[in-house]
Amino acid sequence: MNLQQLCHNANIIVKKVGAFIKHEAGNFDRGRVELKGFNNLVSYVDKEAEQQLVEALRNLLPEAGFITEEETDNTRGERFNWIIDPLDGTTNFTHGLPLYSVSVALLDGDEVVLGIVYEVNKDECFYATKGNGAFLNDNPIQVSPAEGLRDSLIATGFPYYEFGLTQQYLQVLGAFMGKSHGVRRLGSAALDLAYVAAGRFEGFFEYNLNAWDVAGGAIIVQEAGGHVSKFTAGGDYIFGREIVASNGNIHQEMLDTIAEHWKEQLP
Repeated sequence: MNLQQLCHNANIIVKKVGAFIKHEAGNFDRGRVELKGFNNLVSYVDKEAEQQLVEALRNLLPEAGFITEEETDNTRGERFNWIIDPLDGTTNFTHGLPLYSVSVALLDGDEVVLGIVYEVNKDECFYATKGNGAFLNDNPIQVSPAEGLRDSLIATGFPYYEFGLTQQYLQVLGAFMGKSHGVRRLGSAALDLAYVAAGRFEGFFEYNLNAWDVAGGAIIVQEAGGHVSKFTAGGDYIFGREIVASNGNIHQEMLDTIAEHWKEQLP
């Protein structure tokens, strides 16, 4: 399989779906928003975008299965599986805040070998394939060279349900605020990861995430020279519900800062 050609073709599909999302944003009716759970929004745009992605990616790689946020198709393939978030940042989208993305990744067995994060409004397509580097709109990207938290801008996300660990999280957040240039919360984990890869953030951490939130962005960070893990050095950061991504230089400092306050793990 030629991963680079596959990624090129998948980029075309993702950009087409992004154009659909951007068009719908101009005429979006907030009355058509549904609740999957407390503060967990979904719209017809999410569902239609996912349907378009599944149909086109199925044609692109017929033997692959799917892991999808909106459960359009969750039939697993024997070897390959696409992981899809059709609209990462739905809450931003529904409120008219122009920070959201399409995220797609390809699993080969249990390893992510391709990732795409498309920022719809700025027309920025971040992508990577295993062993071939990371790119933004066909230009190579690398993580920031910053050597310590004191020189770093950190991204995170706030929990919108399951608030049992909120106090621990706020302690971690406060520690990062005191050790860095600041902390930002964009509302799209996929974009946070892509921005780490591009050197706009030095690090990102968040808990209570799903595979479709992080899979596409994680490989882009790695191929840009960065490092990704759980809140501890090891573990499954794709399906493990928590992630730390960094330029590599500050990774241990981030893990140490989290460990000072994060005593309980999610089940």
